[in-house]
Amino acid sequence: MPDSIERCLEAALTDSCGFGQILMRRTDSGGFVLLHRDDKDRDDLPVFRNSDDAAEIARYDDAGKYRPLKAAPNLRHGWRLEIANLTGLRRALDYFYPGRLAMFVAWKENRLATTPLRQTLNRQSGMYRVAAKISDDQINQLLGDFCRSNGGCLRTILWRRGAHGTVPSARLPPEKFEPVYDQAVLADRPRSAPKAFGAATTVIPLLCQEACNLLIAECRRVVKNKSGL
Repeated sequence: MPDSIERCLEAALTDSCGFGQILMRRTDSGGFVLLHRDDKDRDDLPVFRNSDDAAEIARYDDAGKYRPLKAAPNLRHGWRLEIANLTGLRRALDYFYPGRLAMFVAWKENRLATTPLRQTLNRQSGMYRVAAKISDDQINQLLGDFCRSNGGCLRTILWRRGAHGTVPSARLPPEKFEPVYDQAVLADRPRSAPKAFGAATTVIPLLCQEACNLLIAECRRVVKNKSGL
């Protein structure tokens, strides 16, 4: 019997559905085909048929470099993944974007808790404790580069900078904080008008409920570089 994540995923799926840089299509046999959105019109793609193949596909970018941030807009091209059922689809998507389906389900059920950046920083210990000393100006600058959809991260930010609800960075567009916008489209069209979900393709957003470990590490780097440590 499908669990809550699979039930929510099935309810969100349409014949053509986006998830980050992935395009998912239903097949007549009840299965699914996954490929990079940019490859939607290609018919020469090598075919994979195991959900676990997604782990290797997601590991490196087009240049063969390791992808430490799976939500970065650098998923490699040139593959077609054929999945037989919903359980296999969920497994594959968890390889491509770890934890994002669970966050989507929690958000749909109105039980997704978010954590302000300052709270996340203040709970750090050991070598990362110094990250809490980052200034608001430094946060504004850092997030404007590190978290931007174009070249940074495709997650939609739901957390705030501090307890007062300040936007994390004024350098990020308002659409970066709204799940209704397709961050992959915004990443491809950084200077164009924002584009909401279209009728042809439904999109399941990649939601960010708190600052990731990579961002915390960057906060630490900024503080140490500024102090000359």
